[in-house]
Amino acid sequence: MDANAVILMGPKDLQLDALPIKDPCSGDLVVEIRHSGISTGTEKLLWTGEMPPFPGMGYPLVPGYEAAGEVVDAAPDTGFKSGDFVFVPGSNCFDGARSLFGGAADRIVTSADRVSRIDAGLGAEGALLALAATARHALAGVHASLPDLIVGHGVLGRLLARLTVAAGGPAPTVWEVSESRIDSDGTYAVVHPDHDDRRDYRCIYDASGDASLLNSLISRLQKGGEVVLAGFYPQPINFAFPPAFMKEARLRVAAEWTPDDLVATRQLVETGALSLDGLITHRHSAHDAPTAYATAFSDDACLKMILDWSAQA
Repeated sequence: MDANAVILMGPKDLQLDALPIKDPCSGDLVVEIRHSGISTGTEKLLWTGEMPPFPGMGYPLVPGYEAAGEVVDAAPDTGFKSGDFVFVPGSNCFDGARSLFGGAADRIVTSADRVSRIDAGLGAEGALLALAATARHALAGVHASLPDLIVGHGVLGRLLARLTVAAGGPAPTVWEVSESRIDSDGTYAVVHPDHDDRRDYRCIYDASGDASLLNSLISRLQKGGEVVLAGFYPQPINFAFPPAFMKEARLRVAAEWTPDDLVATRQLVETGALSLDGLITHRHSAHDAPTAYATAFSDDACLKMILDWSAQA
């Protein structure tokens, strides 16, 4: 089989082209992707060429780990059937391109144990489960505390804030420097950091991906407070020791989500405890993938860009 896929040939060199994909075997599903999201974290680093060395990275590469689609072929031992709608965190099925991510294509082959059945009514929002599970993992980590300050009001920051409120925690403060993102549903406050004088935060979650903020964040902690790095950081993490020493600051790194996070997040969405409304701001046909990627990475007003693969099916 072939699939039409987004292919990163190199930094800022992106195209849509056909690639051979492996035949399914025992335990595999064939999924026709309906929607895929564009990550402004790791995928942006691949697009700009700033991604640090990482196993499985390189060009050419099929990006995408936020995808939702319909099962069109299922091996009998998978527990799935044609017509099931699933969330797909990428695939490794392409011949001729690396596919550490591999979800930005109109058709993929993947092991059934990597996907999660979802309600077809979620539509494009089904592709948001990866980011929602990432936020949930950060909040549910070892010795984790709920944030009283979140840095960054992109999709990850919004999900962290919504999950904090859903967990029964006090509404956090959210910092944002972009005027186009200083908005809220009213359940928490979003402010420019220059307008916040508080210096006794107990737990700060950074969702900005900007490691240069660490010294500033440490200065805003109460004694014994914690900074959680919830983004992905291409540059080395460093900070001035004396202020951290005086604060007895703690630092925690939140890794990627696990299958348990995905199950828990899906339940929160299905029960209405977590809303995904308003996070998708831009949509483009997969035919227009180069424009979609450039917009996702350059326009502050774009929270989440979704590629629509329906015309490719």
